[in-house]
Amino acid sequence: MRFRNSRVQTKVTALLLSLAALWAFAAWVTLREGVNLLWVSTLDNAVVQPSEPLLVELQKERRLTLVRLGNPAQVPRADLQAQRARSDAAVKNFEEMSAGDNVRLAATPVLETRLDETRRRLGALAAARKQIDSGQIDRDRAARAFTDVTDAIYGLYVSLATLDDEAVAKDARTLVELTRAREMFAQEDALLAGALATGRLTDADRARFAQLVGAQRYLTDQAAGELPSADQTAFERMTDGPAFVRLRAMEEQVMRAGRLDTTLPVAQDQWRSVAETVLTQRQDAVEKAGVGLVDRAASVAVGVVVRLALAGGLGLVAVIASIILSVTTARALVRQLEKLREAALELANERLPGVVARLAQGEKVDVKAEAPPLEFGPDVIGQVGAAFNTVQETAIRTAVEEAQLRQSIRDILLSLARRTQSLVHRQLTLLDVMERRESDPAELKDLFRIDHLATRMRRNAENLIVLSGASPARAWRRSVPMVDVVRGALAEVEDYTRVTVMPMGQTALTGRAVGDVIHLLAELIENAVSFSPPYTMVQVGGQVVASGYAIEIEDRGLGMSAEGLEATNQRIADPPEFNLSSTARLGLYVVSRLAERHGIKVSLKASPYGGTTAVVLLPRDLVIEGGEDLPEEETGLGLPRREPGPRKIALVGAPEAVSGPVQEVVPVPRAPEPPRPVQSAPLSGGADPDGPAPSGGFTPSGLPFRVPQANLAPALAEEPRNAGDAEEEEDRSPEDIRKIMGSFQSGTRRGRSEAAKMLGEEEDNL
Repeated sequence: MRFRNSRVQTKVTALLLSLAALWAFAAWVTLREGVNLLWVSTLDNAVVQPSEPLLVELQKERRLTLVRLGNPAQVPRADLQAQRARSDAAVKNFEEMSAGDNVRLAATPVLETRLDETRRRLGALAAARKQIDSGQIDRDRAARAFTDVTDAIYGLYVSLATLDDEAVAKDARTLVELTRAREMFAQEDALLAGALATGRLTDADRARFAQLVGAQRYLTDQAAGELPSADQTAFERMTDGPAFVRLRAMEEQVMRAGRLDTTLPVAQDQWRSVAETVLTQRQDAVEKAGVGLVDRAASVAVGVVVRLALAGGLGLVAVIASIILSVTTARALVRQLEKLREAALELANERLPGVVARLAQGEKVDVKAEAPPLEFGPDVIGQVGAAFNTVQETAIRTAVEEAQLRQSIRDILLSLARRTQSLVHRQLTLLDVMERRESDPAELKDLFRIDHLATRMRRNAENLIVLSGASPARAWRRSVPMVDVVRGALAEVEDYTRVTVMPMGQTALTGRAVGDVIHLLAELIENAVSFSPPYTMVQVGGQVVASGYAIEIEDRGLGMSAEGLEATNQRIADPPEFNLSSTARLGLYVVSRLAERHGIKVSLKASPYGGTTAVVLLPRDLVIEGGEDLPEEETGLGLPRREPGPRKIALVGAPEAVSGPVQEVVPVPRAPEPPRPVQSAPLSGGADPDGPAPSGGFTPSGLPFRVPQANLAPALAEEPRNAGDAEEEEDRSPEDIRKIMGSFQSGTRRGRSEAAKMLGEEEDNL
């Protein structure tokens, strides 16, 4: 697996190494034949040639020894000593020639073992001679002492017939068998000559003679059948000659001689004459066969040399040419591949991201200029390069088209959002006029509900503007107290009654960030309310910290896992590019974009109550301390400032059971565009409009409530109430109020679900 993933140069190098190894193997196979031929020639000169005269001399010494043991008078001691001297000279020559360094290099372990065995038996020949001279051994044991030496020499011949050429090796083995047949006949001659010297032929001699004749004839026939045709013809003429015919007749006479025969079957002189002739002819036949074998080995040597030249010389030239061609081809191939790789990396890492970045900035991009065609040649890599040219042009064109499509979608979203926002602003203005004009508590309560829904619709329209990359139109020129900013965010949340606002301190927010912070807080508060049980409260508090102002929004819901918190914080800190498929968490995307616009840091963490706490850290350049010292018109949300004092709670539709004058109270303050002040009507009960604002009642979270008919004109306030209305208000119990609020909440939920369905249908139509 690792080799398949390696570089092209590595693969080419491995290919060249394998080619060189293949050439080296072929050259070694051919060279080994030449080396084998050289070693065989060395062993022939150092072992075979010195051993042949040694065999002949030992065979002669064996015959003379057996004859002398049979009849000492027939072989004088001087003749035996002279033959022993010739044998010793041959042994000395053999040992000197076979002990050379070239023999040790050429010899195999088997041959070295057999050489050592031959030297050992030649060394034991001196002890056998002493026993022969002292008469301690008979003819049979004396013959066995010489036969052991000759058998060891023939074992050397078998180890030498190891040429790689099968025909030459076969002829060499046939020649060894032919010399072995001559050795059998030499043993036969020595045995019979010794027996004839004694003047009698024992049964043991006759049996041994018969065995030797059988072995000699078998080896002769086997070797003659394996000789080459020319040598076989010459050998057959020799065996059909008068000497071999007389020899076979004498052998038959000796083997047919009975036990009771008192005369010898053949004459000693006749046998000697025929035996010497046959031995000489056999030796000549072996020498002629050896000459023919050398000639055939010479032709084999020529073939080996030719193959060595072809495999070594021409193969080396071919390997060098292949290396040069492979290196040049691989270099050109690698150069083209590197060019293609650099072009692909440049497209992936530089050009395509650069084009996308420029498209994101709204620049015009020329596809032809950004995707110039690259020339790679007409070969296969060139065709791949042409395909790459098409790919890069298609990629850049697709990026351009996708950017245009995204811009078109953003323009559509922005256009729809602007239209919706314009209608919502007009609706809010109309609702404000109707709220100020209406005096019926039931109708006024419904108007407040519609006002609240319209405020939430405005936030949804602003979400579309943020998703399109534009800025909402709402802006403030003056700073706004932080508590009013939080209350403005609550005005855009459905279940605002479940939110408890903690003390926010004497701090204000600069006007340029008021709209976006209200939107951001509304998204986070709505998430906290939506993902917590309906019977729990959500706390919103804030305080000045070292790096700015921190607002904490804590819910009592199920919370999030550590992985979910980490992923959400990462998504808020580094918002990804808006994608139409990522609609599951649009609120987080809006929060991240709004926070990025003003350098606000938003993070989520686990709450000790099991829920989730959202921390909004406003930078110091957006915070103005001492917000309570601002004049009344600088509150930014159109809310009159309240003098310090105890808050009194009044519920929508509750009877006027509060003591003292009551100020007109809006149900949930919203952040209009631009901010408009609340027009104060004369207070009921003859309160002075220019005096301190009386307490109108607030929820536990600090949100004011409008008390029905608290700010009616004096003329209307003095009108008597209907008895039924007063009675109805006096009889309204907390359970009735709970039912009213429950109906209000169920209606808002139903309206929200229907609005979501309508929004989904509009998205499907788009």
